[in-house]
Amino acid sequence: MKEVHSYWAYLVLLILIFAVANAIIGLTQKKQFTDKDLRIGLFALIATHIQLLIGFVWYFMSPWFDLLTTDAATVMKTKEVRLLAVEHPLMMIIAIVLITIGWSKHKKKTTDTAKFKMFAIFYGLGLLVLLSRIPWNNWF
Repeated sequence: MKEVHSYWAYLVLLILIFAVANAIIGLTQKKQFTDKDLRIGLFALIATHIQLLIGFVWYFMSPWFDLLTTDAATVMKTKEVRLLAVEHPLMMIIAIVLITIGWSKHKKKTTDTAKFKMFAIFYGLGLLVLLSRIPWNNWF
């Protein structure tokens, strides 16, 4: 399950970076918001939610969760363990909440610029939060 979570993360990053770049380009160049732009945002939303579900399954099977439930003091004292047991899961949830808010808010907007702006802001913030707590040393 850990491998699935790790490999799917690459896909999520690519799609999310693409969605944020598309929104920024659409916003700065004042493009029309088309079905293609909608689908890019939707694919990013779906990919992140699938990653969240895979992450939940892996988290509750992981040694980090076991350690957190048996010896939380040690987890909180050790930087590397705290990242995997607490910070990474919490920040990923926050990132996905931001992305979900962006998706919901864009639907209420009536102008193309406003739709791109919602994606750029919320998907962009979600991407930044996500990038801040990826355990990079486990990836490389």
